[in-house]
Amino acid sequence: MKNTIAERIADFLKRFPPFDLLKKNQLLEIAVQVTIKYLDKGQIIYNQNDTLHQHFYIIHKGAVSLKKTINNTSEVIDKFDEGDVFGLRPLFAQENYAITSITEEECILYSIPIEVFKPMAEKNKEVGKYLLESFASNTENPFSKEHQLRFFSDTEIVLNPTDNLFELQPVSYIKKIVTAKPTSKIKTIAKLMSSKNIGSIIIEDNNLPLGIVTDKDLRNKVATGLHTIKEPVKNVMSAPVLCYPKNLTIAQAQITMMKHKIGHLCITEDGTPNSKLIGLVSEHDMTLMKGNNPSVLMKAIKRTNSTKDLKRVREKIAILLKGYILQNIPLTHTSKIIFELNDATIKRIIERCLEKMKEEPPVKFAWMSLGSQGRKEQLLQTDQDNAIVFENVPKEELETVRDYFLKLAKKVNKRLNTIGFEFCNADMMAKNPKWCLSLDEWKAQFSNWTSNTGNDEILLSSIFFDFDISYGEASLTNALSDHVLSITKTNSVFLSKLGVNALRSASPLGFFRQFLVESDGKHKDFFDLKKRALMPLIDAGRLLTLTYQIKNINNTAERFEKLAELFPENKELYLSSSYAFKAILKFRTKHGLLNNDNGRFIALEVLTKEEKMKLKRCFKTIATLQEFIKIRFNLSTLV
Repeated sequence: MKNTIAERIADFLKRFPPFDLLKKNQLLEIAVQVTIKYLDKGQIIYNQNDTLHQHFYIIHKGAVSLKKTINNTSEVIDKFDEGDVFGLRPLFAQENYAITSITEEECILYSIPIEVFKPMAEKNKEVGKYLLESFASNTENPFSKEHQLRFFSDTEIVLNPTDNLFELQPVSYIKKIVTAKPTSKIKTIAKLMSSKNIGSIIIEDNNLPLGIVTDKDLRNKVATGLHTIKEPVKNVMSAPVLCYPKNLTIAQAQITMMKHKIGHLCITEDGTPNSKLIGLVSEHDMTLMKGNNPSVLMKAIKRTNSTKDLKRVREKIAILLKGYILQNIPLTHTSKIIFELNDATIKRIIERCLEKMKEEPPVKFAWMSLGSQGRKEQLLQTDQDNAIVFENVPKEELETVRDYFLKLAKKVNKRLNTIGFEFCNADMMAKNPKWCLSLDEWKAQFSNWTSNTGNDEILLSSIFFDFDISYGEASLTNALSDHVLSITKTNSVFLSKLGVNALRSASPLGFFRQFLVESDGKHKDFFDLKKRALMPLIDAGRLLTLTYQIKNINNTAERFEKLAELFPENKELYLSSSYAFKAILKFRTKHGLLNNDNGRFIALEVLTKEEKMKLKRCFKTIATLQEFIKIRFNLSTLV
């Protein structure tokens, strides 16, 4: 008698990789052993650090999210729907689950026993290869190159802890800390540092950290004569100290040190200065842990005195980025670190160019990065988009002041081009007099774009409204941000036109769920990832943050995350949009690095089935978001 349920399961499996590579009798053998699971929305299948199950899963109906907890924050790293396999870790590793899986809606899952499936996969290398690629792309700890050559026949395959993401590992901190009391004399402290051959001492009281004294403090505050060696050390210590708990990651430590321009962090029991001191992390310690890291590169940028040296540092940043992407480090961390390094590079070039100018700036000014750098999304080096805003001056002085900043901008743009940020073909750079304006001129320009809005004005708004200060007077860019919000607050006509612009690129998929490729030109038959996938999300994020008057958030993913926080009724859509943007940007970066280009145009034949499925999931979110915008802004008759 036929097993009808098993046949239905086998027929379903046959539709999806890698089961489409198996023979019918093998599919039936699997199908009779399958357990069917019915799960409600929000139900956890397995938690991060849970013991491994004896099976993996394929989704028959519904959707599942994979989440990773990093620095006490849960981040969605992937999503799956019908026909996707997940929970593959038991096939490749022996450690507990590294991520959490949770249902996004009501689900029917097929649970496939490892002991039944594994022998078949060992005999079919294509099946093994597919699942290995799937596992590597959906985990925070993908296989190293040597592991990528192995399949199921290696029964002892275990992910090597040293292959884990360096930046997401906990920091190694010094437990035997040299401390002193705030009343200790500076002379005593200096002798103690010399005898112990150390560069810093923590100042504490009752085991609570109050401050820190470093070699630099002694040089700057004592050797210069500002303080005498007979004074108490509290007079020269740097305070307060930044404190973190012992589970601080290397990435978090790096970002904190870069942000606050410090070289030490205290480790305390609860991460505050009000609990017991248990350790110390120094920039030097992290340098020893890993040769070239962001902190080392940041120091190199700040110390460099030539464009040639900066170019070499930029090359190292590109290598760092490649390592992050290939190791599957979450894009949130990657973007923050690369942005800080890019921003520091721009600052250093401006500083060097100011030194070469014959005169000091006549008034205060700000250098604005636009577009992807302004949104903190520029991972690969693309062309430069920038502008200058300077203080208002009397009309008779305006052109003289502008001439100074145009000369400065010419030097900066030239050096940015030298180190790899190519000149903008549309000349949207600060050396163009059109984009080197006083604050009032910028306000008038922005007002004109929002009141006399054609296609050109929409394009310019989409570039210039995403600005971020890279150097100079923040009050100028803050005033400009306030002006943008004020002129768009009740401007429904302009917002509607922005809405139409956000819908100008149709869904990336055609009627039969096929990728829409370019039909002519240089990139004929290539898929335009920027135009069809990234820009709809970028434009929608900008439109919604202007509509809801959200200030000081330019990053597209962060815009959607803020919207999810403010409007819980649409939380699911906004978080899905944030995830889709990060996934697509990471995909573009990965292919750009592999092909040594900007990753914009993709040849579909090079994509794996897994990559196509992931992109299609993201594209579904874009279609849903565009439909939401169409309804929210009443645009059905305009598109």
